[in-house]
Amino acid sequence: MDRPLILYLHGFCSSPQSWKARLLADRLAALGLAERFHCPALSPVPAEALAAAEAILARAAGPVTLIGSSLGGHYATYLAEKHGLRAALINPAVIDRLDAGRFIGEHANFHSGERFRFTVGHAEQLAQQFVARPTPARYLLLVESGDEVLDYRHAVDHYAGCRQIVLPGGDHSFTRFPEFIPQLLEFAEVHAGL
Repeated sequence: MDRPLILYLHGFCSSPQSWKARLLADRLAALGLAERFHCPALSPVPAEALAAAEAILARAAGPVTLIGSSLGGHYATYLAEKHGLRAALINPAVIDRLDAGRFIGEHANFHSGERFRFTVGHAEQLAQQFVARPTPARYLLLVESGDEVLDYRHAVDHYAGCRQIVLPGGDHSFTRFPEFIPQLLEFAEVHAGL
């Protein structure tokens, strides 16, 4: 029997140690479904980040649902369209609405402190991965209007026609994530006993 999997793609400067990734991993572990959750440490180099996700997809023995947060939402959209997958997007980055120049330079990973340089070439890789017209039926969009990093209206516009949950307040971390875990598991069709 095919076993549904969740592939969680974290955001820029983040890691599998992000609070949303840890909460989701812990919930699945509590349900005895730890093996259904994958959250790779994504390279800050966009082409390498996608390659890591593609490698997990290639090994998957069952249907995969993508969950992408922030920049991970951009990657999830690219992969959903390429492979015909469903994706839940949490305060996703809409690359063509961002000033990539503000990210050029040196950064540190929020969790490991590891430093890296984001270059013009990396920004160009992101632009090449951009999906201009996402297929609405594939997506669940979760955004909070108080996102201080990305303008939530860009995501609402870009993913017009898809199922959207737009919440007032909050911030870029998506503060109400814990209450949406059951809905995300239902969207991914990951249930105990399957």
